Amino acid sequence: MAIDKDKLAGMANKLKSDKPKTPIQEVSPVKLKEVSKEDTAQLNVWIPKGLIKRMKVHALEQELSLKDITIKALESYLK
Repeated sequence: MAIDKDKLAGMANKLKSDKPKTPIQEVSPVKLKEVSKEDTAQLNVWIPKGLIKRMKVHALEQELSLKDITIKALESYLK
């Protein structure tokens, strides 16, 4: 099977002369909900092991974080 050199040369020239067609994509920014959060600070405390175990079990059962439980407990205590 013979390859026509003129045909190949014509295809090569066409590829060289045609500008690549770049797809145009529209970019839109993601809208985030603004959540007002109070500034936070770190608190490190030592508590009995039994209490932390109870706290972790409660957190799992209620699907809460230890941070959430601590905040709720401190707010309740300081009322």
